[in-house]
Amino acid sequence: MTNAPVKSSPLGLTVLALLHYRPLHPYGIQQLLKQWGKEQVVNVGQRAGLYRTIERLQAGGLIAVRQTERDQQYPERTVYEVTDEGRAVTRAWLEQMLAVPKAEFPVFPAALSNMLMLDPDEVAPILERRAACLAQQRAGLEHALAETAPGLPRITMIETEYLLTVVGAEERWLHGVLDDLREGRLTWSREMLNAFGEADSGGVE
Repeated sequence: MTNAPVKSSPLGLTVLALLHYRPLHPYGIQQLLKQWGKEQVVNVGQRAGLYRTIERLQAGGLIAVRQTERDQQYPERTVYEVTDEGRAVTRAWLEQMLAVPKAEFPVFPAALSNMLMLDPDEVAPILERRAACLAQQRAGLEHALAETAPGLPRITMIETEYLLTVVGAEERWLHGVLDDLREGRLTWSREMLNAFGEADSGGVE
């Protein structure tokens, strides 16, 4: 019987990668995700999401049950290991994710595309709140890099380095937008937008 193909995902890839390290039960996977800072790049906020991912990987033949641990102090725990097929798929997913940019739809660009529903003087304080959040994120990432153990290979923190670059770029862009709002270089009104809409439609109702 051929296993159904499993759709790639950041969490799926990360679970497979951790199981390359050693067989683990779901709680151990969750602990390693946090210990290694993977929660910065994969969504592990809900344990149910991790269990669903594990179920999909097992159903697809990418991981298998290694053993079941029984201990009086803990509930029964199922230990998983990566299969040969899982190792091949991990490699294929990793190469695809590294090489090919994926069309993703984060919430911020969607909100920007609808920002014209607000007035310019309403937007500035809202974006200032975002800028403050970005500054806090940047400080946290800078601290994480600064606290890296001496001699630790750069590759172990490469995702933090990338996130810091992305957050810094957005922060600089956002401050530029805020400057344009304050100086009146970026402005709009309902009348302006309505007039543009009428001109674009040729005045036909």
